[in-house]
Amino acid sequence: MSPQPLTVCLLFGGRSGEHEVSLRSAASVSRNLDPARYRQVLIGIDKAGVWHLQSSGSFRRESYGERLELVPARRPVSVVPGRGLAAGAQRIAADVVFPVLHGTFGEDGTVQGLLEVAGLPYVGAGVLASSLAMDKDKTKEVWRRAGLPVVDSLTLRDASPASVQAVRERFPLPVFVKPSAAGSSVGIRKVGDPAALAPALAEALRFDSKALVEPAIQGREIECSVLGNEEPVAFPPGEVIPRHEFYSYEAKYLDPQGAELRLPAELPEGTRNEVMRLAVAAFRAVEASGMARVDFFVEKTGGRIWINEINTLPGFTNISMYPKMCEAGGLAYPRLLDRLIELALERHRLRSGLLFSRE
Repeated sequence: MSPQPLTVCLLFGGRSGEHEVSLRSAASVSRNLDPARYRQVLIGIDKAGVWHLQSSGSFRRESYGERLELVPARRPVSVVPGRGLAAGAQRIAADVVFPVLHGTFGEDGTVQGLLEVAGLPYVGAGVLASSLAMDKDKTKEVWRRAGLPVVDSLTLRDASPASVQAVRERFPLPVFVKPSAAGSSVGIRKVGDPAALAPALAEALRFDSKALVEPAIQGREIECSVLGNEEPVAFPPGEVIPRHEFYSYEAKYLDPQGAELRLPAELPEGTRNEVMRLAVAAFRAVEASGMARVDFFVEKTGGRIWINEINTLPGFTNISMYPKMCEAGGLAYPRLLDRLIELALERHRLRSGLLFSRE
């Protein structure tokens, strides 16, 4: 007798600037979940943060692939502490939740905290790792303390003349200016003109209370997928070769020709092995679980390796690097989803065995 299918609840959309990316990631995940193993429940989160139970999946074809449409529901979904999810008086059954969310209010520990309170297993990192990894400034602090090679940076909270002067004194131009807590290259600008520094800082501060300024490293953009809980493994890294000025939001998600992806990256064996080692070390340092994509720069002259950032809920679109690197390493997209769900259930079982009260 075959086992009953697991009910997987896909959360998609969200309040962040990466809402549209989530719709595309969710379409890919939904299409690749094995219907013999899983029953899907779809919950779309609109840009106001309201959760909508979808009666069925509605897919829309676009030039860059598919997106999962978000259809407003009559009864919004609520999170019931200790009892899961509900739409009005109707309980929503879910064996595991897959947050196909990116950015603020999805990847930053907030949704993870809600799911912990609801008592539901969920795919990906927990509250601590999600929150920490979302804040690039704090992530760098942790990595530096762990002795990992991190791109230098300056953190600023305003676009004042004093902040502009601090950048000029710290780094030669060009520099990258970005929100400390945002993803998918939202709010990022490459600045080579001193007059553009204040507008770039102001743009980054539209998306977060802190702006991060980093030197523009002349290096190759290398990415590495990590998968696992207590014993994470890294897959052979890939290389992103942007056809735009840098790997921008448009290059990642809107322009199918925005970047060339080389899988695996053409690296010397020693460099490849070191990137994979550092990816696992970066993953462990923030206490991540489930999955993450760790991004690097490898200097074109000298080959020095720098860790740039970590994404605990990386893109899952049809052109996203995380699943493509796993597939190039021998783990096909449907099997990757199986493994992520297994890891979510494993982590939930371990946490369920902990004592949270003395009684």
